[in-house]
Amino acid sequence: MAAAIAGLLLLAEGSAAAAPTQAARTAIVPFETSPFPYSGRPPGQEKPFFDVEQEGRRGHTSPRGGVYWEEETYSDRGVLLSIPRGFDCARPGVLIVFFHGNGADLQGVVARRQQVPRQVAQSGLNALLVAPQFARNALDSSAGRFYEAGHFRLFLQEAAARLAELSGDNSARPAIAALPVVIVAYSGGYLPAAWVAQHGGAEGRLAGIILLDALYAEAGKFARWIEGRQTAFFFSAYSPSATEGNLQLQRLLSERGIAFSTSLPGKLAPASVTFLATGNDVVHADFLRRAWAPDPLERVLAKIKGFARSAPARGRQR
Repeated sequence: MAAAIAGLLLLAEGSAAAAPTQAARTAIVPFETSPFPYSGRPPGQEKPFFDVEQEGRRGHTSPRGGVYWEEETYSDRGVLLSIPRGFDCARPGVLIVFFHGNGADLQGVVARRQQVPRQVAQSGLNALLVAPQFARNALDSSAGRFYEAGHFRLFLQEAAARLAELSGDNSARPAIAALPVVIVAYSGGYLPAAWVAQHGGAEGRLAGIILLDALYAEAGKFARWIEGRQTAFFFSAYSPSATEGNLQLQRLLSERGIAFSTSLPGKLAPASVTFLATGNDVVHADFLRRAWAPDPLERVLAKIKGFARSAPARGRQR
């Protein structure tokens, strides 16, 4: 269980809003609808996900990492939930869904090293954070059950219930379930993000996609999503590591007559499309802590307007 970091404003049953508490809540909670365990056949592949069996164990062959075993890598149902200090269900809010990269776990990497809950809290957004565990500590971007059409919608429904439980006020569940969703994917998180964009079942709630050094493949899926979106924004910042994929997506958009910007905007406006090259000195492994600026996740989330907390967080929260 991750440590608590900041505070929460609850909705009282039958009233518009209640007084805030002073302790924020962050926890790693097991989900029934988590991406893993997964035993299906990934789309477009001729073999099942678990394609290796040895002494009663099932394994999956990752293109980059070789064989990983089910019980060690693909059995974690954990989802990181975080409710920053000052979150208020009575105000316009947003649900940030973070997809981690390769070689990551939720507590050691996402929460501690990359400081994702803190960056969300310090962005000033009236936002909740949800971050599912994918392949644990592995060189594997597999999407698990997010390959399945409509499964992301079920995941969001459970997230609303779990966040309400974490808040201590189950009456907040309907308000949380109605929040617009912004997907943030880092590195290998591009693959589940692409499948969620294609057929995750949450199209009516998806307000934006943010890729942080994450566009390594599936440019076609993102292009189709951008072409079909209405008011949702798209933002992709990248180091030399992900330049090729970002340039490919830019070419696809140009062919479709879709305009995009290549400079940092003052805000992430509805229906905007932005690509930001961060320079040759940016290191992929450090991208979540230092890219075009320190704490780039905090910086980019702060550019989403219309969802400010009434009492923005002050100082660094751990």
